[in-house]
Amino acid sequence: MKLDVYFTPLGLTAGDLAGRGVVVIDVLRATTSVVAALASGARAVVPTASSEEAVKMTANLERDGFVLAGERKYLPIPGFALGNSPRDMTPEQVGGKTVYLATTNGTPALVAAQGADVVLVGAAINFGALAEKARAIFIERNDLAIICAGHEKQFCLEDAYVAGRLVKDVKTRLRRVDLNDGAGVAVSLTQRFKGWQDALSTCEAGRTLQALGFGEDVRFSAQVDRFANVPTYSERRIT
Repeated sequence: MKLDVYFTPLGLTAGDLAGRGVVVIDVLRATTSVVAALASGARAVVPTASSEEAVKMTANLERDGFVLAGERKYLPIPGFALGNSPRDMTPEQVGGKTVYLATTNGTPALVAAQGADVVLVGAAINFGALAEKARAIFIERNDLAIICAGHEKQFCLEDAYVAGRLVKDVKTRLRRVDLNDGAGVAVSLTQRFKGWQDALSTCEAGRTLQALGFGEDVRFSAQVDRFANVPTYSERRIT
């Protein structure tokens, strides 16, 4: 049974993920926003590699059927209706609509996972349900890959922490689980923090978000098991 953690999607190809079950994590904040949007009644979330792609994909759509959301360098994109705050993903804003989401790290990571057979979207706010579904996939396939979005193609602490928590839950009571080095390091990180809030608020991204006035986003993102939905990504749509 093979369980891998990749700290960024950099270098991964469709061939590396073909036939595999995959979990993508960008806890601050893209995957948290995706979970929140779908829990609030969004029809789907379409992750895009860039804001330009999001605008192009929606150019000929009915204006009342979609909403543009996203960030660059943590801040909302000019001209987009929403930023990348999970607190903005309310029924009033996204209910019944398709959200086209463009972020610095999370949506490119999701796009990079397209070659996988099954892609789950994970965060702290759906962690319990995510762990249960990921474990079922792992037992069925004897294989699972966890992809952290990272920060500008580099390691980030918060995604690795979530990955470590997930590895521990998935492999509980299972024998002969083969962890790659990334998975081993991720598990060791879980012992460093008191819990979700500690990990997300003290990491670099958490500190930056708080300094920019997005401290409530950090606290929201650390609310473990707030939702029970586990979004899946297929054919460019998360539902």
